[in-house]
Amino acid sequence: MDLGLIPFTAKTFAARNDGTDVNYFRPQIEQMDGYTPGEQPQTGKFIKLNTNENPYPPSPAVPAAIMRAAESGLQRYPDPLATAFRLRAGEVLGVDPEWILCGNGSDDILTILTRALVGDGQWLRFPSPSYVLYQTLADLQGAAAEQVAFSADWQLTEAFYQGRDDLRLVLLPNPNSPSGTLIEADAILDLAQRVDCPVLIDEAYVDFSEQSCLPLVQQDPRIMVCRTLSKSYGLAGLRFGFLVAQPVMIDALRKVKDSYNCDALSIAGATAAIDDQAWFADNRQKILTTRSHLAGELRRLGYEVIDSSANFVWCYRHDQSVEQIYRRLKEQRVLIRYMNYPGWGEGLRISVGTDEQIAVCLQLLADVVVD
Repeated sequence: MDLGLIPFTAKTFAARNDGTDVNYFRPQIEQMDGYTPGEQPQTGKFIKLNTNENPYPPSPAVPAAIMRAAESGLQRYPDPLATAFRLRAGEVLGVDPEWILCGNGSDDILTILTRALVGDGQWLRFPSPSYVLYQTLADLQGAAAEQVAFSADWQLTEAFYQGRDDLRLVLLPNPNSPSGTLIEADAILDLAQRVDCPVLIDEAYVDFSEQSCLPLVQQDPRIMVCRTLSKSYGLAGLRFGFLVAQPVMIDALRKVKDSYNCDALSIAGATAAIDDQAWFADNRQKILTTRSHLAGELRRLGYEVIDSSANFVWCYRHDQSVEQIYRRLKEQRVLIRYMNYPGWGEGLRISVGTDEQIAVCLQLLADVVVD
C-alpha cells in the first residue's frame, strides 16, 4: 500500500506537494557539528581509559539508596530542586543550600547557563584546547564562540582577560582537559573583574586537585562553580551535577532549567554518594597513587608528561606518532584518547584506571615503543 511517504535526506526535512524542499530546522542547527562523545563500545570487553570515568564502583550506599527510592514508588514527580542533595552537599562543602542548583550532569548546568546568559550573536569565551562541548553550546545558541589559546605552559594569556561589550559568559575548565593543568585562584578572581561578565569555573576534575575555586563564589557574584559526580564519585552512568553560585544567579537560572531535570533515582543516588565521605577519601587516594605511578612509568618509556591535577594524564612523544600508538592499543582492546589540536600537535590522554588496567596499558605502550 502506498502511504505517500515523503523521502528524507540529511539536508531536507520534507518536501512540499509541489516538490520543492522545505527545512524546518534553524540555520544554526543545519550548519553546526554535533558533539561527539568518546568511544563507548557496546559489545566486547575493553579496558576503557579514554573517557575519564572512575574505574571503581560507587559507594555501596548508592545502589541501596536507589533501590529504596524505586521501592517507594516512581509514580510521582521528583523534587524539582533536589533538596535532599542540596542539604547534604551544603554540609559537606560548607555552602548554603540556596546557593546550589542541581542538574542532569554538569553538561546540563552548562546548557542552562548558556541558554540563560548568551543570546543570538553574542559572545561566549573559553580557552583552547579544552572541553569541545563548549563550542557546541555556543552553536546551539547562535552565539559567537571565542576560543583563546592557552600559553605554551597551559596558562591564560592576556587576550583571555580582555573585556568586550558583547561578551556574555566565560567558561573556564579548571583543572583543564586534556592537559590536567590548573589556573590559580588569584588569576581567576582578576579575570572576573576584568571581563565584567559571569565566569563559570568548570570543576569536573577538581576532587583530584589540591585547589578549588569555591571560596571565590562568595567574593564575586560573577563567579560560579559547577561540579559533577561522574568522576570522583563513580557515577558517570547516573548523570548528576550541580552549580554553586550566589542566590541572585540561582534564582534566575531556576527559570531556565527543565521542570524536573533530575529524576528521583539520581537524586537518591547522588545524595548517598556525597554523604559517604569515607568512600570518597579512600577512592580519591587510590586514584592519586595510580596517577603518580602512571606518570612516572610513561616518563620512563620516553613520553613527555604534564603534571596532572585530574584523573588522567596528557602525554606525547617527539620520536614517533602517537596516533599509531593509540591504534595499536585499540587493536588490543585498550582504549585511550587520541587528540590532535591545530597549533598544539597530537597527544594521548590516558584515564587513571585500576592498577591492573594500568599495568596492561603500560606493557602495551612499552611494546609499541620497542617496535
